Amino acid sequence: MRIRSSLTVAALALLAACTRVIPDAGVPQITPPAPPALAESALLAGIARGPAIASLGLGQNDAASALAGFRESCPKLLIRTDQSGLTQRDDWRPACQAATSWGAGDAARFFDMHFETARVGEGSAFATGYFEPEILGSRTPLPGYAVPVYRMPPDLVRGWPTDMAESEREGRPPLGRTDAAGNFVPYYERAEIERGVLAGRGLEIAWAADPIEFFFLQIQGSGLLRLPDGSRMRIGYAGQNGREYVGIGSVMRERGLLGDGPGQYAGSMQGIVQYLRDYPEAGGDLMRLNKSWIFFRELETDGPLGALEIPVRREASVAVDPRFVPLGAPVWLDLDRDVADGLWVAQDTGGAIKGANRFDTFWGNGADAREIAGGMSGRGSALVLLPKGTVARLIGR
Repeated sequence: MRIRSSLTVAALALLAACTRVIPDAGVPQITPPAPPALAESALLAGIARGPAIASLGLGQNDAASALAGFRESCPKLLIRTDQSGLTQRDDWRPACQAATSWGAGDAARFFDMHFETARVGEGSAFATGYFEPEILGSRTPLPGYAVPVYRMPPDLVRGWPTDMAESEREGRPPLGRTDAAGNFVPYYERAEIERGVLAGRGLEIAWAADPIEFFFLQIQGSGLLRLPDGSRMRIGYAGQNGREYVGIGSVMRERGLLGDGPGQYAGSMQGIVQYLRDYPEAGGDLMRLNKSWIFFRELETDGPLGALEIPVRREASVAVDPRFVPLGAPVWLDLDRDVADGLWVAQDTGGAIKGANRFDTFWGNGADAREIAGGMSGRGSALVLLPKGTVARLIGR
């Protein structure tokens, strides 16, 4: 991602949305509504029948994009277990079979014939946006390209710390490594990796030109490297070192570096990046407070991969909490930000995308994508489209 002045506080707060496991970027100026305390799934949040699809005014272009996304999702829909509890695999089979040969020009009728709408909880939606950043990079270490982009190291594994009692070993073991003495210890943190602890092991898949831009691409979790010959290399999230994530914007605000007063920097992406550039030594120390490090893999795809392991699509894919929306399901949004109104397909998740009716809309790459995603903060209503007959089974009538 090129860090530009067009990026806002909203952009910083939303950087975690794409295929990411990072909760936020440190300036939580946009506060999503909290999910109900007891609602841990769509069924617990409550399901109600929504309006007829024909009444939504679904446009053909919107429907055609959603149909293409739904068709790509079908192979996963038919083999995945729906965490929301709303659907079973066979529920999707008739719609998926029909989608294989359904023409884009009649896409609105496809959804009217094969789906019905449901409200999860109160149906009050909050939506943000994310995009695919692009930064300068090289496949080989050239002058001016000194920031390594690492693949997953083979010694990063899960295990229990040697000194942890058996009675405390519950759930999934943490990430870490085995040291020379045979003890399981936390994996290397950002500062150690920057100092070169992984260098010389053949883990580099590329080199980035700007450490600040790469820092924020790591927060995003995927992106494009613009290579010296003008071509692009797409990289996607492969894993994380298991160390603590710290949002540097929050730290800067606590230290009085951000604000409207004399000598303070604007509480925005522009202000934060300007500080990092004006004070490279102090800025480097700030970034190293975030001990988390993201490892990447090269993607031979025409878009970044979402949680379904298929490419997410501009103005068609949306990140959701899979406990409340089946991954692969179409979603209807009606927001106070009209640009995000319409039909989307749930194909991704995100560390900050939690709770019923919480969505993160994908806007592709490029300057306009940055602008829209960075300013996206919409509230309104949401409907989940489920295969016909599903709602009656869920509500008992």
